[in-house]
Amino acid sequence: MAGVQERQYEEFFGGFYFDEDALSKDISLDGLDKELEEHKNYDVLISILTNGEKQRDMATMVEGNLGHIEQDLIQDYIKDNDSLVLLHDQIHDCDIVLSQIGSLLSGFQVHIGSLSSELRSLHEKSLDLGVRLKNRKLAETKLAAFVEEIVAPPGLVNAIIDGEVSAYVIGIFSSMRKPGTNIQILQQNLLQKYRHLVLFLKEHGIEKYNDVCAAYVDKMNKVLSEDFRVYLEALESLKLDIGVSTDVIGYDANVVDLIPRGREQLRNHRFMFSLGERSNILKEIDQPGLVPCISEANSLKYPYEVIFRSLQKLLMDTASSEYIFIKAFFRDESMFYRVFEGPVAVIDENMKLTLANSHDAICLMLMICITKKHQLVMSNRRLPCLDTYLDKALIYLWPRFKTVFDMYIQSLYQCDAKMLWVDGTHPHHIVRCYMEFTASLIQLNAECGDGQLDMSLKRLRLAVDDLLVRFAEKFATQKLKHLFLLNNCDMAISILKEAGEEAKELRRYFEEKLESNLVSFVDELLMEYFGDLIKFVKNHISEDLISYTECPNIADVEPVVKNFAVKWRTALELMHNEVVTCCSNFVSGMAILKAAMAQLLNDYNRLSECVKMIPGGSSLNRNLVSITSISYEIRKYSRTL
Repeated sequence: MAGVQERQYEEFFGGFYFDEDALSKDISLDGLDKELEEHKNYDVLISILTNGEKQRDMATMVEGNLGHIEQDLIQDYIKDNDSLVLLHDQIHDCDIVLSQIGSLLSGFQVHIGSLSSELRSLHEKSLDLGVRLKNRKLAETKLAAFVEEIVAPPGLVNAIIDGEVSAYVIGIFSSMRKPGTNIQILQQNLLQKYRHLVLFLKEHGIEKYNDVCAAYVDKMNKVLSEDFRVYLEALESLKLDIGVSTDVIGYDANVVDLIPRGREQLRNHRFMFSLGERSNILKEIDQPGLVPCISEANSLKYPYEVIFRSLQKLLMDTASSEYIFIKAFFRDESMFYRVFEGPVAVIDENMKLTLANSHDAICLMLMICITKKHQLVMSNRRLPCLDTYLDKALIYLWPRFKTVFDMYIQSLYQCDAKMLWVDGTHPHHIVRCYMEFTASLIQLNAECGDGQLDMSLKRLRLAVDDLLVRFAEKFATQKLKHLFLLNNCDMAISILKEAGEEAKELRRYFEEKLESNLVSFVDELLMEYFGDLIKFVKNHISEDLISYTECPNIADVEPVVKNFAVKWRTALELMHNEVVTCCSNFVSGMAILKAAMAQLLNDYNRLSECVKMIPGGSSLNRNLVSITSISYEIRKYSRTL
């Protein structure tokens, strides 16, 4: 209603209204003529100008009417307040509902988008399947004629199943028993042609297939067993006998008389203790085996480890070829183990007999190393067919090695040292043999012993120590005893150096023992040639030359000084000659002489200082030998060395 009235006023006044404040301001009349000209047709303006009505009265009237209208509007708003609140709540609820509908529509939009992607994917798959179907139909059309040509007629199938083919294949198996037949060539060039027929029998004629398998196993078992038996007999004639049971018994005459009986026997015997060139077999692990007829023609003999490697090599190559053939031809790996029951039994029987009579520990350890390397060869070939056999071979070899090794040690403890003792201070040949044996085992232990020999090597060292002590006790003097031990320790160190870094711990042990005996030997040597000087210095003069253990007088020291002055050159020469003669190693002899002469020079210097301090000692000055003279003489011998 207020709006209607407002529009009426607007129409009445032509859109003009007057502000009370505007009357109080200066009114600019610029442009009035123009505005009057523009609004000359407005009735209200014409009426005002014609009737002379005043502008302020009209404004007052309009303001009053507006106030009434405003009050009316406020009352209308108050009257409709509850309706507006209700309308506001309804609008809010509608907003919530619309928001939920919007969320649902957004979810529908996402779902519809994923369905669109799936439809596109399905469409692509449908097209792909259509192409495949088309290609397969095309291939089927082209292959149908070919398949019809290769399908075996029922008569041929019956012939295969009834045994005609199996009889032919079995006949080929029988030809393998002919002497000189190369089985591998026969398998590859002839039998492989019938592989698919045999596999056909396996699927459609199991009885005939079993007959074929049984025939193959029977023929190959016999052929291979006989081949290995013949090869073993031929190899036996090439064997070089190195060690027998009597060789490891220390008190047996075979050991005692090794040196007097000649170099050839000594060399063969030491071959049993020393690795030497026998280690080359480990570098030739995958080389072809021996050909007996060629070796016999050249009158060649071999240690048993060479024969063992050749036998194992033949077994590995034969087994590898046979395993691959059976796996491809019969598709039945278990047949291999039935085929090789006979050959493995022949080899096992030979090994048991050989090991029972083997007393060559180096050979046994080499056989262990060969077997471990052959395990690695078969592993590299990725063929498991000989795993059981090679494991069993190690089970045979380790106990026998330890039995023989114990015999070696017992021979050292049980031998008669008096009977084996040689009157001389040079290294004993028995000790040399066992040190070479020790060095050999250290090298093989590092090669493939897996640490199993560590404790055994310690036991062997203790046994050698015991034998050395018993030999040393046979000498009449301490000097010869220490010289004997010194020479043997020096020999042991030289042998262990050849064994390389693996022997450094044992070498250090003998170096300490060498040093200990060297010091003791030097003391005994000086005591023999300069006994009165050494005794006087030890009994009367301290190391620092300041104090005296026993206070000497001129009567005590005079005979020592005069005796030394008379014989020192002669004694020095005799001592030099004895060391050079008795020491087996030139370097060790030089070390002994240097130590002895240095000790002699030091002791005589202490004696000279003592003479100067004794009351009346100046009377002996003419008998004292100058340190310079002794040093010159010592240097002369040093240059000679």
